Parts: sequence; structure tokens; C-alpha cells
Amino acid sequence: MDITKYKVGERLMKYVQVDTEADPNSTTFPSSMKQKDLAKILVEELKSIGISDAEMDEHGYVFGTIPANTKKSNVPTVCFCAHMDTAPDVTGKNVKPILHKNYTGAPIVLPDDNLQVITVEKHPYLKEKIGDDLITASGLTLLGADDKAGVACIMAYTDYIMNNPSVEHGVIRILFTPDEEVGRGVEHLDMEKLNADYGYTLDGGTLGSIEDESFSADAVEISISGVSAHPGYAKGKMVHATKVAADFIDSLPKDSWSPETTSGREGFVHPTFINGGMESVQIGFIIRDHITSKLKEYEDRLQALLEETVAKYPGVKSTFVAKEQYRNMKEIIKDVPFVTDYAIEAMKRVGVEPKPVIIRGGTDGSRLSFMGLPCPNLFTGEMAIHSKHEYCSVQDMEKAVKTMIEISKIWEEKA
Repeated sequence: MDITKYKVGERLMKYVQVDTEADPNSTTFPSSMKQKDLAKILVEELKSIGISDAEMDEHGYVFGTIPANTKKSNVPTVCFCAHMDTAPDVTGKNVKPILHKNYTGAPIVLPDDNLQVITVEKHPYLKEKIGDDLITASGLTLLGADDKAGVACIMAYTDYIMNNPSVEHGVIRILFTPDEEVGRGVEHLDMEKLNADYGYTLDGGTLGSIEDESFSADAVEISISGVSAHPGYAKGKMVHATKVAADFIDSLPKDSWSPETTSGREGFVHPTFINGGMESVQIGFIIRDHITSKLKEYEDRLQALLEETVAKYPGVKSTFVAKEQYRNMKEIIKDVPFVTDYAIEAMKRVGVEPKPVIIRGGTDGSRLSFMGLPCPNLFTGEMAIHSKHEYCSVQDMEKAVKTMIEISKIWEEKA
């Protein structure tokens, strides 16, 4: 199938120029209203493709329906989903996408900051992309392929399906979400309105990767209250909350239990912020493991370390609050393994070697799976995400679109 005319690379380059950076400190939803700027563009594009019910709701979710064209009445409704926001780790404002045609393997010096050089030594996957067309940013921003590559794939797929009625399929639902990068992507999603049976997020990396096992995740918020006093007359009185917090952080294991010392299925406990001063300090942690029951073990140990530290300082008090974020999607998908199997079969049909991957993180699909929509994650080619070195292969995106087309056909065939 020839999908080059559906311009998935050009779509990505267009979408990344719309600033959709999420704001982790915001209390609104979406966390930044500029995410709706891209949502509005996508609604209009969907309508121009022929998706008559395309709409954005009050929360910034974009919905659309590709009507079934099969005579079968029992084909499950499948949803393809991607998120519109970009990570706050690196600015997503004024992104200047650059197309590097027929990549040779040579270092890519980004023009707006010559110190930003993308090399195969730093990014080994590039060795497999020689001859591909790569898209990067210019050196001052991230690219935003996470997850606008997924958005571009879904849009190109929708365009193809609407213009190729010979591809028989059931009802297909399109969903674009805000705020995935700050862990709130499906917080206000109306599942009845979505009205789908199974789903796939398009938010993965290397060609052929399919992810149906994620971390389970909690967040912990800690408050430490010190004893304040005038610094000139503080002897024997002041207990500085910041120093207590530093002692607590220093008590964490140095050779384990952290992102920098773990891999594979190993979990971790990771401080994400410290705010405060003499009188009080707030500390945030994220807790991660592929085995959900281990989260409570980590939290109990972390709380014990906190209490041991605080006990050394008279008058100091602390609070410890753990909150659920998301759970390992495998707990749901293990009961419907065909959702993953169909995607693997689709990849094989288009000549892509399937590569099951364990996510050391989560996607919208993690929470969607527990909201009634079993939802593995598929590759898009987005690489070096959340960095100025972010890049994406146009050919990887095109193969993702072909995979989606075959997935649609397989669901219809299996019904």
C-alpha cells in the first residue's frame, strides 16, 4: 500500500509548530489552554477528511468517528489515541522542525545551537535509520514528536481509510487527549461518549515496539514542619526544615531504589521536587514498579525513613500522603491477549518485526485499560523524547500507519 501521499511527515512538522506544552503546576484542565489551539486545528482537519462528527469538548479532548463499512454487525469498536501536549522538561515554544532527507549516519549539528549534536554514539538507534528521512528540532527546543508523531500517524491513517473504502473495517473512534505528560491525560474523559471496546495508543518509540506492560505508579507528598526562630537568637531553638529535609533525602539508598540505579522490571522511588524554607518544606516523590503490591512496600519503607529522620529533631513534625496515579495495564490486558496479538499480526503483515517492550513509565493506555478500554501502546518512531535531541523517522511513522490499517482489517476479519 502506498501511503506517502498522506504526508505523515509533513503533518508532524506542522503540528510541532503549535506550542502545546503542559503545565505541571496548573490547576486547570487542560493545564495550558494553548493545547486547545492544536485541538481546533485537528477538528478542522478531521472534518475536511470527511469525519462529520469531529469535535472538541470543553476539556480539550478531540473525538471523531470513522463509520463502519463492513456488512458484519459484530465488529468491536476500536479506538486509536494520541496525546497533543508536550513535556515541560524542555520548552516546546517556537519549535523549528527540520527535515533531514536520506540520513547518512553523520553527526547532525542542530543549527540554532551548534553544541547540540545528534550522533549514533549518543543515539544507537540511528544506526538502523541510515537512509531514512529524519525530523529534528533546531537545537533550542524539543521536537514534540512525543506525541505529535502519534497524532500525525492517526491523522494520516484516517485520511487513508476515508479514501480507500476497499479496506473493510468496523467503527473506528479517534481520540486526541491533553495533559498526558503531567499524568492527567484521561482525567476528564467521558468514556460513554468515547464508546469504544478496545484501543491502541500511538505513543511508542522504536520500529516494531508494542507495549502492553507498564509501571504501576503512585505519588507521595511529604511535608516537614521545622521550628522557626530569629537567626540571631536561634541557638537551641531553631530546627531548620530544609536541613531536616536534606538529612531525609540523604538517608535514601545510594546504590539502589532510584531511576539511575535500576532497569528492566526493577522499580524505584524518585524525589521530583523540594520546595520550602526554614519553617516548612514540601517534597514530592513518584513511586514506580511493575508489581503493584510493591508500591505499598516502597511507601512503607519511605515513610519509616522519614519518621526515623524526624525523630532526631525535637519539635519537628511531618505528614506523608500517598496517592494512586496509574496501574500496570498488563493486569487488564492479560485477560484479553488478542488485543496485543492482533497488533503483532498486523506488524508482520506489513514486514515489521514485532518487539514487545516493557514500559518503564506509563501512557494514557495505562489508565484507559482500567477505565474499560484495554489499550496497548504502538510505535511511532519518536526517539530521544523530552530532549533537544528528539528525532523521528518518517519511514517509521509510515510503517505505523500501515500497521494501523492492518489492525483495522484484522478486527473485522476476526469478528
